[in-house]
Amino acid sequence: MADENTPAVAGTDAAPQAQFTIQKIYVKDLSFEAPGTPMVFNEQGNPDLNLNLNQKVGRLADDVFEVVLGINLSCKLGDKTVYIVEIEQAGIFGLAGFDERNLDFMLGTYCPNVLFPYARQLASELIQAGGFPPFYLQPINFEAIYAESLRRRAEQLKSASAPAVGNA
Repeated sequence: MADENTPAVAGTDAAPQAQFTIQKIYVKDLSFEAPGTPMVFNEQGNPDLNLNLNQKVGRLADDVFEVVLGINLSCKLGDKTVYIVEIEQAGIFGLAGFDERNLDFMLGTYCPNVLFPYARQLASELIQAGGFPPFYLQPINFEAIYAESLRRRAEQLKSASAPAVGNA
């Protein structure tokens, strides 16, 4: 009986709803190096950790994208490299019904947020398997990183469109 009050969907002007799906999550590339072992196990001091993030997005089909979150983590004691971890955690995502602005936002924030816990766990396991104390990557604010990239893009467009000022 409740179906009688439900309007028919066919022929209505309702806007299509945006849909997000995770189709696959996988490791695309992985590397762990500990060049100073076993001598580095006897070294004392405060380690210097350096973390670099990057992201690549590729379109596989109309509404299907591959997003690759790259994490490079290096640990040094003085001038000696203790370990280097390089991870490319990837996912295939379906994103349908998004306008360009929201699609860019989803690919730049939501997808990396989905991938990050996998990469974080993998980095921790690799470092421990290498004989080092556990290391846990802190949560990353991909929204802030995305906002910064938008700001940089806007500055580049502004400087590229600004008229050249010359001395006459």
